[in-house]
Amino acid sequence: MAAISGHCTFRSHQSPLSAPASSFYGGTLRSSSISFGSPLLARRTHISCQASSATSPPSSSVNGTAKGEKKDFLHISDFDKATILKILDRAVEVKAHLKSGDRSFAPFKGKTMAMIFAKPSMRTRVSFETGFFLLGGHAIYLGPNDIQMGKREETRDVARVLSRYNDILMARVFAHQDILDLAKYSSVPVINGLTDYNHPCQIMADALTIIEHIGRLEGTKVVYVGDGNNIVHSWLLLASVVPFHFVCACPKGFEPDKETVDKAQKAGISKIEITNDPKEAVKDADVVYSDVWASMGQKEEAAYRRQVFQGFQIDEGLMKIAGPKAYFMHCLPAERGVEVIDTVIEAPNSIVFPQAENRMHAQNAIMLHVLGL
Repeated sequence: MAAISGHCTFRSHQSPLSAPASSFYGGTLRSSSISFGSPLLARRTHISCQASSATSPPSSSVNGTAKGEKKDFLHISDFDKATILKILDRAVEVKAHLKSGDRSFAPFKGKTMAMIFAKPSMRTRVSFETGFFLLGGHAIYLGPNDIQMGKREETRDVARVLSRYNDILMARVFAHQDILDLAKYSSVPVINGLTDYNHPCQIMADALTIIEHIGRLEGTKVVYVGDGNNIVHSWLLLASVVPFHFVCACPKGFEPDKETVDKAQKAGISKIEITNDPKEAVKDADVVYSDVWASMGQKEEAAYRRQVFQGFQIDEGLMKIAGPKAYFMHCLPAERGVEVIDTVIEAPNSIVFPQAENRMHAQNAIMLHVLGL
């Protein structure tokens, strides 16, 4: 298993607001500036990361063939380290711009986004719709009964129709194959808003939040306690690109997908551990992370899972073992009193609400990237 190498620094200063023309030279991500078209001064933050000597996995296309200039955001591991850090750097820049109150930066002006929701969600809808609007665009919500993708109309037909009306598609679906098919047949960029397999936008927001609060992502220890679900898969895919220490503590039989674990470990970028002992796992953690024990579509298993997951609740005792520097994170919604107790989620070292806000900022940067803006 490869040792963790490299580091990130996080700094901010007052400067004329600008969007970065980020570049990667000699293993270091650097940011130069191009004007947002506003003279307003705002707090400017840079992420600078030293590269690991290990090579990131090559980016992949959905159907195994090159797709020209069209970019999709389906899995974090489809991108190399430099690109992921560039997107995070852009998220910091655009967030600072929006926080300044200046609304002159409107790169999505005249553009529309179709948002397909097979699974309902407050955060995903509001963060995408608000973010796209704040940057000048118009988002269209298509709920579970508006399309009935795969039932009333085939996914490939939905993709080809919607991509003729819109500049970008976002979909939050159950089956991972649905997002792959959308991307395969769409002529415009497709963003994965969540599937049963992974949740890349959430983990990009998480990475941004860690950088803001710790000052770096590389070299940190992130410990996830709970079900080995789509959140864990996305953390593993990030760990196959950017070096940090990732631990998943879950009950036996609820481990993450073995193929995904193997892929992340074979990449040789990060230290990755899968364990059934949460108390051992959280020692010296920088972040303790949790999610619901029964996700949407698994609620009939909720009572059974509460029995199996005894000992995996994030309480004050577990956070004490983690140590005083450990932050608590949760992708929300949380079942308070189940996977996490109320006093932990409300504690000063809980960063779940900045984490939720960063969904919008990370996604704005992702949309800018896939649209080439």
